[in-house]
Amino acid sequence: MEPGKEIFLRSVKAVCPGLTDSELLQFSSKLSVIELKKKAFFLQSGKMQKAIGFVVKGLVRSFFIDQDGNEINVGFYSEGDYATHYPAFITQQPSLYTIQCLEPTTFVCLSFEGQQSIYQQSPGFERYGRLIAEEVLKRQQARIESFIFQTSEQRYLDFTRNHPALFNRISLSHLCSYLGIERQTLTRIRQKIVHK
Repeated sequence: MEPGKEIFLRSVKAVCPGLTDSELLQFSSKLSVIELKKKAFFLQSGKMQKAIGFVVKGLVRSFFIDQDGNEINVGFYSEGDYATHYPAFITQQPSLYTIQCLEPTTFVCLSFEGQQSIYQQSPGFERYGRLIAEEVLKRQQARIESFIFQTSEQRYLDFTRNHPALFNRISLSHLCSYLGIERQTLTRIRQKIVHK
């Protein structure tokens, strides 16, 4: 079995320890592995996401383009995360977001048809799908609430606390876009924190 698939199946087993080896083997037959170069697109806005991607190695960003033509980052996904616009994936509607590799990235992919097929064959995988969907929903809700209830400084501190490994892997311009702040504001926040 390909190393990428093994890493993915271990993560599946960690979430749902009750899955049997035969269920996992059956599941692995539905998976494919793809490798994309830095700057390549895993998903483009306006297109249907045919497969959900588990990041085995690398880093991607999810973004949309606003009315002024600015790229607005909404998420960063690294090893162990899913690269997906999940609502569009499960409804098989065109995505509003683009997912682009910030580093050379290896994905383990499960097609929509593969997902539906494995759900029908195994209640254990239906549970896994529900738990992953809940995790995606919690992250989206936390992001929305960060803009409602937190200052830009609090959003920055949260990001550094919750994603320390990502901090040196993304550019300041991508980080500013994600946090919804100007670059000079980020500089002021960082200086203020240093002098506390």
